[in-house]
Amino acid sequence: MINSITVFILIVLFVAGTKCYPQESDNSISQVEIAGSQLLKLHSSIVNQDYNLYINIPRFFDDTTRTFPVIYLLDAQWDFTLLNAIYGEQYYDGFLPEAIIVGITWGGVNPDPDMLRRRDFTPTLDRQQPVGGGAEKFLSFIKNELIPFIDSKFRTKSGDRTLMGCSLGGLFTLYTLFNDTGLFNRYILTSPAIGWNNGVIFTYEKKYSEEGADIPVKVSMAVGGYENVNSFQSFVNNLKGKNYKGLELHSFVIDGIGHSGGKAEGFTRGLQFVFKRNSASLENSVLKKYTGTYENASRFQVTIRLEDNHLVYEVPGGGKMKLFASNKNDFYVIGQYLNIHFQNDYAGNTTGFKVETYGNTFSMRKVN
Repeated sequence: MINSITVFILIVLFVAGTKCYPQESDNSISQVEIAGSQLLKLHSSIVNQDYNLYINIPRFFDDTTRTFPVIYLLDAQWDFTLLNAIYGEQYYDGFLPEAIIVGITWGGVNPDPDMLRRRDFTPTLDRQQPVGGGAEKFLSFIKNELIPFIDSKFRTKSGDRTLMGCSLGGLFTLYTLFNDTGLFNRYILTSPAIGWNNGVIFTYEKKYSEEGADIPVKVSMAVGGYENVNSFQSFVNNLKGKNYKGLELHSFVIDGIGHSGGKAEGFTRGLQFVFKRNSASLENSVLKKYTGTYENASRFQVTIRLEDNHLVYEVPGGGKMKLFASNKNDFYVIGQYLNIHFQNDYAGNTTGFKVETYGNTFSMRKVN
């Protein structure tokens, strides 16, 4: 009797619950989409594989006079949304230019990324793994099929390409660095699988150094503090010890992070490093001509001062911001989307400047 009553009460509660909280049918559920992104498909005759390409289109892409650098990301099935978020944050803060993001993953019917990435990202077969050794073909696909395809679809900036990868993707990034260095001018990798096949990547680096070639690129490498830091540092120290001409190398350990968790900080710091703006050193005599008071059409005024060999942008009640020079007329603020272009007359006298922020552009004229 007790059991029957209990069952009856449970049935009543369940029916009442379904009435209180209407259930949505599967047909009413919408998919979440990333604004500004699109999916393209490309078949590689070199690898004999279908690939899906996740594309993020940059701001101002509708301006047909502009071209854009391209960031190529491996393992897009996991990391495209992560990179898309990181890029948006860093672009808003002024660290990154407008860029096209191309995330690479596998297409076809029920692709197995764990198996396919071991095949495509590794330069040799490891006895402990069932597949491997397809890096040469995959690199050929990127060079001869993927990059020409992207260049034909979008207004890309010639020669301005970044390659990003983690773990086995980081291993492939290093493989590309030593086998077709100039294909990319920026490399970002986290937690590279340096131990693959008893550290075979050391062999590729050694062969490259023996050929006496330069590495005129920027490279950022990171590893989690809970990983094999010693192996990572050994590779970094070996790379630094070769004194490659043109190589700008940035390496760091992310404390308190394991193998996969370092991508957020590693990608962020890596992007900041490889896209770091040039800072021109200008004489005080050049900087002084920009000092003074400026105002806009509404009579709002700002002051440009010279302090410690730097120009300072000062807003009443808004504090001061240090300006860094890209060249003798263009300046920027680190950590903010704020660019200033000084304007001069034919005699070289400064008449005002144009300000570009994330959401606005306005002009200021010099009043004294």
